[in-house]
Parts: sequence; structure tokens; C-alpha cells
Amino acid sequence: MIAALTITKYRGFSIPFAFLGMAILRLPLWLNRNCRFWKLMGSGKNAQVDLAADYRHWAIITTWDNVEHCDQFYARSFPIKWFRFFGYEEFTILLKPLSSHGLWSGKEPFKSNVNHKIDQGRIAVITRAKIRFSKLKEFRQNIKRAADQMRRSEGFILSAGVGENPFLDQATFSIWENAESMKDYAYKSFDHADIIKLTRERNWYAEDLFARFEILKMEGVFNGKSVHEYLPFHHLNH
Repeated sequence: MIAALTITKYRGFSIPFAFLGMAILRLPLWLNRNCRFWKLMGSGKNAQVDLAADYRHWAIITTWDNVEHCDQFYARSFPIKWFRFFGYEEFTILLKPLSSHGLWSGKEPFKSNVNHKIDQGRIAVITRAKIRFSKLKEFRQNIKRAADQMRRSEGFILSAGVGENPFLDQATFSIWENAESMKDYAYKSFDHADIIKLTRERNWYAEDLFARFEILKMEGVFNGKSVHEYLPFHHLNH
């Protein structure tokens, strides 16, 4: 299985077309027989985690049985042409699922035959949660400290906050120098470990997912910086 994530920054005058796209692009995605899972998503300010909604950054995530189907989608599909016509900055990353647990809209989108381990080299992580409405205020009061801690953590490279709903359905995408640095943040940093504990104790999530990925390819521009500025090269393990 191959997963692909694209985050596009729209021009200011084309923001209405970004909202329109979130409605009309569902049909061609739904009709695409090769696409196993897809989500059209908005983003936090400057595509970052824990911040207010940003109407210029929008994202699409898809999964495919093979690279050929993914390449065809990026070369010919109406949704990608729409993103590129109205956007002026595009970041795309191609991922191979290593392990995943949990659900996204009732589905397991990142299935892997076996759990793979990468002891060395960069990895990507997607965490996604559907927050219970009654717990939203409490969740938002706590999540900022975890996001701040992530950006300060050793081994952190970049992160993006996306989601189908800016309040209740939120996903965090992040890239780390290695699995060890990601685990240190997740389980050893006080703020994030405390939030994991609170999540379980107070039942914040109606649904959640955690997935790790091998990075196959990364290209484009994210928040005004080329991927070359984040990583010394953009073709990884390909």
C-alpha cells in the first residue's frame, strides 16, 4: 500500500474555490476505483498544529495499492489539477505504511501486512482523533502544550495540522529523524505523556488512529521553504 499527502497553499483571491473544491472534488475521488481511502481536509494556521483554522492551506490524503495508480492520480486527476490551478505552493509526500492501529471514519486506511521496524532513518507519523463535543474545550486547553513540546523536541523535522473539521476531527502529520526521537517525544516528554494519560482518563476521543510510515519521496514547498531546507535530499528509500 502507498499513502500520499499533499498540502497546498491557495492564493488569497482563490479561497472561495478552496471551499468549493471541498464539495465538488468528493465526486471524482469517490468514483476513482483505484483509490482505497481519501480525505479532503483543511488546516491550522500556516498548516501548523493547535492553531486556528487557515483558509489558505488545504490538504488531500489518499491511499493506493501501488505506486503506478498513485502516479496516475497525480498526473491526470481533476482534484490534483484543481489544487494546482488555484494554489501556488505544494508539498507532497509519498509514504509506505509500517504499522497502524485505530480507525479513521470507521476504516483502517493504512493497512500493512506485517508491522515493520525502521531502526535507522527518518520516519513519518500520522495521528488522528475525533474529539467528543463535550470534551472539546478541555482538549483545546491542553493540546497547545503538546504541540509546543513537539516543535522543541530533539529529532523533530516538521509537522502539519490538518483535518476534515477544524474543531472535532483533527490529524497531525510529523516527520522525525528516527523512531527513537519520535518515541522519546511521545512517551518521555512530560507534556505529551501527560496528555496521553488525560486522554485515557477523561475519554476525550470518540475515535483515534496512530500510524507510522517509511518516507519514499518528498518534494515541493512547505510554508515557504523547499523540502531541501528541511532535508538534505528529497528522494528517500525510493
